Amino acid sequence: MAEPGHRRGQLREYALRWLEERGLAPTTVDRYSGLLRLHILPAFGGQDLDEITPPSVRAWRAERRKATGDTTVAKSYRPLKAILQTAVDDDLLPTNPCRIKGAGKEEADERPTATVEQVFDLANAMGPRWRLMVLLGAFASLRPEELAELRRHSVDLDECSLRITHASPELTNGRRVTGAPKTRAGKRTVYLPDFLLPELRRHLRWFAEKEPDGLLFVGEKGAPFRRSTFGRKWRKAREKVGMPDNFRFYDLRHTGNTLAADTGAKLKDLMVRVGQSSERAQLIYQHSTAKHQRRLAQGIDAEVRQRLSESLADGREAREG
Repeated sequence: MAEPGHRRGQLREYALRWLEERGLAPTTVDRYSGLLRLHILPAFGGQDLDEITPPSVRAWRAERRKATGDTTVAKSYRPLKAILQTAVDDDLLPTNPCRIKGAGKEEADERPTATVEQVFDLANAMGPRWRLMVLLGAFASLRPEELAELRRHSVDLDECSLRITHASPELTNGRRVTGAPKTRAGKRTVYLPDFLLPELRRHLRWFAEKEPDGLLFVGEKGAPFRRSTFGRKWRKAREKVGMPDNFRFYDLRHTGNTLAADTGAKLKDLMVRVGQSSERAQLIYQHSTAKHQRRLAQGIDAEVRQRLSESLADGREAREG
C-alpha cells in the first residue's frame, strides 16, 4: 500500500486509464465514457482517490437521484464502484467507499408493447424501404445492431431463416463498430414466421445491395442506415400511429417475445431465439434444436395471421354496422 501522505492520483486520470486497460467492448467504453463525463467526473474527477469517502459517495448519489432519476444513477454507480474496487486491488485504497447496498441495481419501468396491428401500422408508416426492418424487429426479435449487419448471405429463403453472425452497433460519435455479437448466444439462426417470406423476397429484390455479401438495409443513397436519419423517420411513424413517445424501436422485440411465449415455447427456446445469454443460462439455451425453433416460428405465424384476421373482421363489422 502507498505510504501515508503519498498522493495516490486523481480519480480522473485513474478512471480514464481503467477504461483503457479493461479490454471492454467498444459499446461499453462508449457508455461508460458518457457516464464518467456527465455524472462521475464532475463530482469526483479532481479528487484524489483517498479523498472519496462513503459519505461523499452517498451525497453524490442523493444529488444525482434528484437530478437524473434512479435508473441513470444506478448505471453511474456501477462503474464508479468497479473503478474504486480496482484501486483497492491495486493497493491504492484500503477499502471501497461505494458501500450502498443495491445502489447499482436498476428498477426499470415496464416497457410498452405494441400489438400486432400496431407493428404493421408502424411498418406501413415507415415506408417500403424500412418496412421489413420493423417486421423483423418485432416478429424475429432482432436488435437494431443485428439488423444493421444483415447481409444477403445471412438469408436462407428455403428455410425462411436468418443467420446472425455479426452486429454493427453505432456509437454516440456516429462510428459503427462491426464484430461478433457480444455473447455466444448472439450467434444464432432465427427461423421466421412464413408470412414474412414474401416480405423478405420483395425487400431483396427492391432494396438490398446486389452483391452476395451486400447489406439488406441501406438508405436511399446506398449508404448504411444511420441512427440519426432512421430515428427521425421512426419518430414520425410513431406519432402517426399514435404510439407513446417513449416507445423505442428496441421495444418491438417485446411483441415478438410475447408472441413466442404465447406459443408455449420453453424458456431455453425463447432464449435461443432472442440471443440472450448469461453464464447461469448457458446450459439452458444451448440444447434448443432447429426443430423447436421452426415450430416456434410457425406458432408465431399462426398467431399473427389469426390476430390480423380478427382485426379485419372487426373492421368489416364496424363499417357494416
